[in-house]
Amino acid sequence: MTDGLFAGLKVIDCASWIAGPAAATILSDFGAEVIKIEPPGAGDPWRALAAVPGKVTDYWWQLTARNKRSLAIDLKHPDGLAVLQRLIGSTDVFITNFPLPVRERLKIAAADLLAINPRLVYGSISAYGEAGEEAARTGFDATAYWARTGLMDMVRATPDTEPARSVPGLGDHPTATALYAAIVTALYRRERTGRGGVAQTSLLQNGLWANGCYVQNRLFGEHVPHRPPRSDAPSALANHYRCRDGRWFLMALHNEARQLESFLKAIDAEPLARDPRFATLLDRRANHAALTAILDGIFATRDLADWRTILEKAGVTFGAVCTVDEAAEDRQAIGIGALVPFADGQALTVSSPFHLDGETKVAPVRAPTVGQHSEAVLREAGYAAAEIEKLKALGVLQ
Repeated sequence: MTDGLFAGLKVIDCASWIAGPAAATILSDFGAEVIKIEPPGAGDPWRALAAVPGKVTDYWWQLTARNKRSLAIDLKHPDGLAVLQRLIGSTDVFITNFPLPVRERLKIAAADLLAINPRLVYGSISAYGEAGEEAARTGFDATAYWARTGLMDMVRATPDTEPARSVPGLGDHPTATALYAAIVTALYRRERTGRGGVAQTSLLQNGLWANGCYVQNRLFGEHVPHRPPRSDAPSALANHYRCRDGRWFLMALHNEARQLESFLKAIDAEPLARDPRFATLLDRRANHAALTAILDGIFATRDLADWRTILEKAGVTFGAVCTVDEAAEDRQAIGIGALVPFADGQALTVSSPFHLDGETKVAPVRAPTVGQHSEAVLREAGYAAAEIEKLKALGVLQ
């Protein structure tokens, strides 16, 4: 039994890939007991896809399967389904992202499991939602969250460049956080009413929420054009610039009335304040391309480290365009608990993205091997040794 806010909360992670399992991971960070169900043999297919060629560590699996216990059972076999049904009776949260037809076929749809345990919170993630003509359609975050919702189209460097590909988990992890929120909301309702039920979200809905500013513009009838290239950005003071060493940073000087004078002084460009092209906000907007070109020349004279010191001293809001190497060693991220060590102290992992005062997250434990805890989970559920051996002999349990 772990400590933590959710100590004693029993969760079954019957999902694959990222979004569903990651929601269970967040629950586990706060002490929930999570049983990861996966098929015997190779286990969850995410294990293999997460492996980096030439490496032995399944890095991505370690992120989304930490703190969990693996129960490898064959849900297609009646005896395997019977194991799950027995566990459901004492389970608080069940999470799945299997396509709706697969859930029906395996008899793990919400109606099937809620009939066994009406207090169960059934956490469900789908690609396109659970109603409408595309409810049964499969999808990943790259297709449903990134491409479908306008995000992929709108982040092009210019309207003529190719659409940008997403990175692994870009939509899955925010969607997992949304499912976590839905589950906790459902648990609150259960606390008040005693009733469980379905807590669901979709990649499509979360992608629209992420792109909500532009989508809302269109919903009010406004045409949303592609963003112009950085050389023609509407505001030269909210743009990204390249330094002498080739590094980039993004500046966000939005309060120009208050910050412009100190900014120009810091970069040794005070005469620009007297240039009639840039005298007022409207002037600077009308001549944004010219100002961007001037700032390009200025920022190209020093390295990023120099500009970091200068801009920070001037109180300018900016951010370096960091590499993944830098993000993985970010002292601020470590300081706020965004990157935390595994319990074995051998490596760091990315923590769930929020904290609660007075509550300490559990020390993350390495992800399990396939079926590592199968016997222990079944013994805790009241299975006798002979029953366990029979399930093994049938190939139902690993």
